[in-house]
Amino acid sequence: MPKVTFGEPQYLPLLVIPGLLLLLWLRQAWQRRGDVTALRRRRTLPVRERIPFLGDLLAWLCLLAALALTLVALARPQTATAIIRTAGVDFVVLQDGSASMHVADAGAQAAGAAAAGEVRRGQATNRWRRSMRFLRMLGESLRWEDDRVALALFAHIATPQVRLTKDPNTYFFFLDHLEDSSPFRLEDDASWDTNIERGIYWGLRLFEKDEELQGQSANAKAFILISDGQAWSGEVAKSMQLAQAAGIPVHVVGVGTTAGGIIPDPRRDATQAAIRSVLDRSSLAAIATAGGGRYFEMDRETDRAIASTIIDLTRRRAGGRGVQETAEDRYREVLVAAAVLVVLGALFLRDQAALVLQIAAGTAVLVLLTRIL
Repeated sequence: MPKVTFGEPQYLPLLVIPGLLLLLWLRQAWQRRGDVTALRRRRTLPVRERIPFLGDLLAWLCLLAALALTLVALARPQTATAIIRTAGVDFVVLQDGSASMHVADAGAQAAGAAAAGEVRRGQATNRWRRSMRFLRMLGESLRWEDDRVALALFAHIATPQVRLTKDPNTYFFFLDHLEDSSPFRLEDDASWDTNIERGIYWGLRLFEKDEELQGQSANAKAFILISDGQAWSGEVAKSMQLAQAAGIPVHVVGVGTTAGGIIPDPRRDATQAAIRSVLDRSSLAAIATAGGGRYFEMDRETDRAIASTIIDLTRRRAGGRGVQETAEDRYREVLVAAAVLVVLGALFLRDQAALVLQIAAGTAVLVLLTRIL
């Protein structure tokens, strides 16, 4: 049997009022019992009239019970429910910001995404903006109660943007300011490289710094690497070993197409050949395998499906936070029972004036209470 508590117990002493009225009702019922018995013993009546034992008193008994239930509803009865609370997830998003992310080939083959209303078929955008749309869907798929997200960008160097936070406003604020273009400019030499080793290193530093400030977290950890896999540098195998040593899987989300496109280079003159960038699917899949994660590809699946799968895979690894009791209000059910008693009591009334008065008073009180509560 669930445990019943009261959110506003100061109203419970008011139950003395219907208790006193019940004593008065019992007195009236006893007197009526004597009167009915005396009338039944008389044999001088020409017609034997059937006299109800309680008569209108039944209506007043129902009204007293409805009053008592209304006072109980004011005290906000609650039932305690025990639930097993699981830990949340901690994601560090490693977003590729290199020059190849400016190629405008993302979304052109988005048949599956178009069905979900995310990207229209044939409407291509550059890989950076497409990645930002995916990150927005990732944020919308999180619970933001215990779940946390950090964000780091990388090209030749890595630049952390957001520490682990469970504040969605902070996360979406940075997405709004990063939506149009990567902070690594095409004019800078640092943008013409994709150094995943630095990205993983700074991702691990974000986890370590959070542990220094907040202590050990029970949340399950994971990296989400978003890239086209073009022109890798650094020791990728070494970075995967670091992630595995920390017990943090690396899920990889590819962006772009195997047909690829030309990287817009503002420094290129007419004598220089254009550089084409294509999605390096094989290397991205190999990184996901080495990192103990899975490989996904934008526009082959919907953003929501990818985000939900990554969250579900990570949440399965999360531990428990023990049993938590939650209180659920039950005053609405009590008010419904009071209303039923008012209607039931009206059936025992013979006096039309009393009937109208009782129904009007009961309706007014219930409407007032439902607005207050």
